[in-house]
Order: sequence, then structure tokens, then C-alpha cells
Amino acid sequence: MSWIAFTVLAAFSQAWRNALQSHLSQNVSVVGVTFARFLIASPLAFVYLLSLYQWQSVAILTPNSKLIMFVLAASIMQIIATGLMVLLFKQNNYAVGAGLAKSEALMAAILGMWLFGSTLSLIGWLGVAIGAVAVLMLSGFSLRLFRPQTALLGVACGSAFALTSLWVREASLATGLPFLHSAAWVLLLVLCTQTLLLGLYISYKEAQTWRKLWHKRILTCGISVTSFIGSVGWFSAMSLQHVAYVKTLGQIEVFFTLLIAVFWLKQPTKTSDKLGLVLIGIAAVLVMLS
Repeated sequence: MSWIAFTVLAAFSQAWRNALQSHLSQNVSVVGVTFARFLIASPLAFVYLLSLYQWQSVAILTPNSKLIMFVLAASIMQIIATGLMVLLFKQNNYAVGAGLAKSEALMAAILGMWLFGSTLSLIGWLGVAIGAVAVLMLSGFSLRLFRPQTALLGVACGSAFALTSLWVREASLATGLPFLHSAAWVLLLVLCTQTLLLGLYISYKEAQTWRKLWHKRILTCGISVTSFIGSVGWFSAMSLQHVAYVKTLGQIEVFFTLLIAVFWLKQPTKTSDKLGLVLIGIAAVLVMLS
């Protein structure tokens, strides 16, 4: 059941990363905020990988075409997914799109079955479906706000994040190493690829972003560290378990986010939030039982 512990760790870390990113976004561009996730995470991933080999010596990774293909695909798709999320921010009826973007777990189940022949149990499907309803409720979804353009954008965003996770899992399986080492190798490769791509883009298009990140270096470091811890959790969990199960259980991130909002940001909760949390709890129990 190690995947459960890794998923909880990832959800907790991601909730804090999102809170820190919201502060950085007040002074730095969206691309810069996204880049902050990877800036220090890459060397941390290298140190983490070395530590694993000190703890347990296994074979060194032998690159193969399948691994390289999945790493590149996951790296680029995650950047695309983040870009689609940014477009959702600009929609007037953002709540609908954001809720549909959280369809990642459901899309992972569908795309995983279609592309890789993976299957879920009946209880697993029920848990994924309940989790999807829960995140729609927590996002403030309403039929009166429904617009096709935003809906399509939200589903595309959720699908892009789902494909990223599925390709990360396939890359981990392609290494042929124990799950901790395979996840660490894929994490390092993905982070290095994304750091290189976004670093080159910022240097060419937004050179002033380097200065802004330096001025906010403590906040940037906090984002990178929490992002790294979260990625270790996600990548390790997905190397052990079906992505749909991991992402459904990972929706407990909403619970941690609400705790941060109440105790740190001093924001009140709504009745719909509490009901949504109950549904997420039910979904989490179902996917663990499955």
C-alpha cells in the first residue's frame, strides 16, 4: 500500500506549492511561476537519486527509445497542460473550466484503457466517478455557466494532465528498475527537460523574469522544494499503481487546500465545500478498497 502514502505526500506538498505559487504570480509572469517549479527541483532530484543509490545499489539506468519517447512526451505535455490551465484563468466562467480540468482522474482511466489496455475494477470506476463529481462541486460548477468553448478547454486541460501522468508511468515501467529508482530517474529526466525548455524560452522571450525570480528567491525556493517533494510522491505512486487511482486519491489535495485557506489565509468554507470533501473521502476509500 506504499502508493497511498506517496499519494498523500504528493497531495499535501502540491497544496502548499499552489498556495506559494499564488503569491509569486502577483509579481511574476505565468511562465516564470511555472519555471519556479523546476528551477531548484532538478538539482534536488539529482541529490535524491544519488541518495537512493547510496541506500540501495542497483543497476544504472540504460536509456532506450521507449523511455526517451515517454519522457519527452510527458515533459512537453505537462507544459501544454499548464498553458491550457492559464487560458482557463482568462475565461469569464472559469469555475466550469477549472472543474472540468480536474477531470484528470476520469480521463486517465479512459485514456489508460484506450491507449495502454489498463483496466479498473467496478469499485474503482465508481470511486473515480464520485471523485469527478466532487471536484465539479468544489469548483462551483453550474449548468447556467456552461459554455462549450470553456468546457472543451477544460476537458482538453484535464486530458493533457492525464496523458502526462500516463506517460510518466509508462516511462517508469520502461526503466526496468525498482520502483523508487525508476521513479527517481524519470523525475530527474523530466525535470531537466522542462527546466531546459522553459529556461531557454524565458532567456529569449522574458529575460527580466530571471531578475524577478532572484528578487523573490525565498518564495521561489519554497515553490521548488514543495514541487520536488510532490513530484517524488506522484512519480513513485504512479510507478506502483494505476494513474486513475492515484489521481482520484490525490484529490484529497482539496482538503489540504481548504485547511490552508482556513488557517493560513483566514478564508471561510461553504456548505458545498464540506459536501465535496465528504464525496472525495468516499472516492478515496473506494479506490483504496479496489
